[in-house]
Amino acid sequence: VHIVESGGGLVQPGGSLTLSCVVSGLPFSRYHMSWYRQTPGNGRTSVADISRSGWPNVDSSVTGRFTVSRNNANNTVTLQMNNLKPEDSATYICEAGAGAYRGQGTQVTVSA
Repeated sequence: VHIVESGGGLVQPGGSLTLSCVVSGLPFSRYHMSWYRQTPGNGRTSVADISRSGWPNVDSSVTGRFTVSRNNANNTVTLQMNNLKPEDSATYICEAGAGAYRGQGTQVTVSA
């Protein structure tokens, strides 16, 4: 199983980033997918998740700014992040099946 995140980088406050997660080696459409973020100080926190059928859910801390979607045809989960804040800086990690499989993460830094 391979899970590869991409799309992170350095962005100014108020900016946007689109994170992608490409999955291979498992029946993607059968897996609930999640995005988490991890920082040295705050540990690991949930950001968003999406059901097998595409029902999205985002954490209250990012509601109205982040959206999650999936494309079962190309095994991809996307996290659209708008109006980014410095406190959104973290390593964003994509997981399949409630943590059964996870990627290495992509770094997001929000700074002026």
